[in-house]
Amino acid sequence: MKNLSKATFIALLTASTIFSAPIASARPMTAEDLATLKRLGVPAVSQDEKWTAFGVTETDPQSYERSTALYLLDLTKPDAAPVRIADEPNASEHSPAFSADGKTIYYLSDASKTEQLWQVAITAEGQEGEPVQASDLKADIAGFKLSPEGSKIAVWGDVAKDCPTFGCDKDGNRALSGPGTGREYEELFIRHWSSWETPGNYSRIFAFDLDNGKLSGNGQPLDGDLIGDSPSKPFGGGEEIAWFMEGDGLAFTLRNADRNEPKSTNLDIYGVAVDGSEATPQPMPGNGQSTDSLPAFSPDDEIFAWAAMERPGYESDRMVIKLLTKGSKEPRILTGDWDRSVSSIVWTADSTALIVTAQDVLDCPAFRVDIADGKVTRLTKEGSVGNITPLKDGSMIYTLNSLQAPDNIYRRAADGTITQLTNINAKELAEIDKVAVQRFNFKGAGGDQVWGQIIKPAGAKGKLPMAFLVHGGPQGSFGNGWSTRWNPKVMAAQGYAVVTVDFHGSTGYGQAFTDSINQDWGGKPLEDLKLGYAAAVKIDKQIDGSRSCALGASYGGYMMNWISGQWPDQFDCIINHAGVFDLRSMSLSTEELWFDQWDHGGPWTTRPNPEKWNPVKHIAKWKTPTLVIHGEKDFRIPYTQSLMAFTALQENEVPSKLLIFPDENHWILNGKNSVQWHKTVFDWMARWTKEKPAK
Repeated sequence: MKNLSKATFIALLTASTIFSAPIASARPMTAEDLATLKRLGVPAVSQDEKWTAFGVTETDPQSYERSTALYLLDLTKPDAAPVRIADEPNASEHSPAFSADGKTIYYLSDASKTEQLWQVAITAEGQEGEPVQASDLKADIAGFKLSPEGSKIAVWGDVAKDCPTFGCDKDGNRALSGPGTGREYEELFIRHWSSWETPGNYSRIFAFDLDNGKLSGNGQPLDGDLIGDSPSKPFGGGEEIAWFMEGDGLAFTLRNADRNEPKSTNLDIYGVAVDGSEATPQPMPGNGQSTDSLPAFSPDDEIFAWAAMERPGYESDRMVIKLLTKGSKEPRILTGDWDRSVSSIVWTADSTALIVTAQDVLDCPAFRVDIADGKVTRLTKEGSVGNITPLKDGSMIYTLNSLQAPDNIYRRAADGTITQLTNINAKELAEIDKVAVQRFNFKGAGGDQVWGQIIKPAGAKGKLPMAFLVHGGPQGSFGNGWSTRWNPKVMAAQGYAVVTVDFHGSTGYGQAFTDSINQDWGGKPLEDLKLGYAAAVKIDKQIDGSRSCALGASYGGYMMNWISGQWPDQFDCIINHAGVFDLRSMSLSTEELWFDQWDHGGPWTTRPNPEKWNPVKHIAKWKTPTLVIHGEKDFRIPYTQSLMAFTALQENEVPSKLLIFPDENHWILNGKNSVQWHKTVFDWMARWTKEKPAK
């Protein structure tokens, strides 16, 4: 592992190290803090439930280079401290998983200069012996999943479709036909998220036998005649893959890669034997015409569960749980009467319930869903839960973050008692001022209840200017969760009252509320924002309503452009990150057409009243000083949208500034770039929200 010091190891303590400190010793959070706080990976739990293993990513405060190390924590000892394992110099280790007998941890590492599978032996006392490389494949491994009985492993990565092994000399990319550097395409996709498409090369799953802890043979490709990415791109992972409980087959999610793919949300779940006896994977019974994903087999091997959407072409439709009992052809809908959208599912050890996560009024809690009757019980309170592992005694291991702090590992006992197991940023957070968080609600558009939050420095004195944050999506939420990008805590630390509003279209309030933004991008959401602004100022007298700056990214950036023409007298400044400027050019240059066409009523040439919510129609009214930011590798909202917005501002002689990152996509991910982004944003806010001299 690179960069980790002994100090880091000492700081990686159990939750008994309380991350609080005398207020006098604390200080406001900085952009450097946000970029360098340690980041927790997904924890794995051994089958005997003695151990959890997890990765921790550290960022060097000078170079901002990142690397990851693995840690092992004894769950049977209340005061146990995490112990670093499998450490190789100048390498990162991540994505741990335990063997079926609990004696080995498998993980991915770049110690061999490519991403390969490694393993290390574990005893009752921890690591035993040195790490061993378990694969030497031609292609990089993107992820893996061990079979339940431990004799096989599924690995996936980008491999040419015509390659019979996991990697060949040629990558299969048909777009590069030569002899020059030009790319040639005959159908969409041509770009996706941040990469140019490589037709002929896909994310593919191979099954291997494990022999003495190492991959054996050339592996068996599992996609057969199917053409597409599994896991799906750009964000799919191991949650889209599940082993049959007997270890003889695999279920996986895939969307066909044909000319209709940019308009299709139809991900299907397929099943296939891993011994090569089936030439083509078969669709699992119950697949619909929209998204089917998150496959999960019950531990007793009696029920297959997954999450599904109903409406084709709508990526933010409600995800409901479906169940298929062994031998049945017709699925049962388990959560049809629960008006929340499931984001993850995992079985309890006794196969009587599922533990799921779903957004719910500013939080993303864990819920128990009983298989017998679909009864839903909330298990956690405030914050955002993820990475759940239920244990045999009815407890569960999970991660939790909030507006105050990034992820740590927690245990919830069967009686509801919650224990924090790690505190990986204890020292750093003890040095940083906390923020005060207040939730509020008000009557929004149409008289509907709308929720928001006010986040400000704890104990702040005097009037505070407002930072008015508008979330992206638009089907999303500015809820009680930690973000390494749009982080209300670090913005409040600059001396602002941060106000967020979950306008019509946000998630966590029922599907009808989410659907209500359809073909209404500039309507109800803007009304909610205006009413939310007024409500926040009325509720919190510390907010100085005469000094404010509006900020937003993606759809939030669209709203910045829309506000510039529809609410031009409210804000002292605007910060627009990767926002839509012209809906027409956006409709013909974005890559996932299903999103743009669903939200606006079809392709540009056939949608009703296409110019109604188009910001470009109102640029003559723009007058608010605006900072425009974008990444050149953003193919979701191409960076030309921001070039046009900046040009319009300059032509109107509006004070404006453009910040372009050549190496970033829709998000700012690089550590140095994050610091530059925040400092530029903070400088712009301070310039225009300074306290005005008394008349």
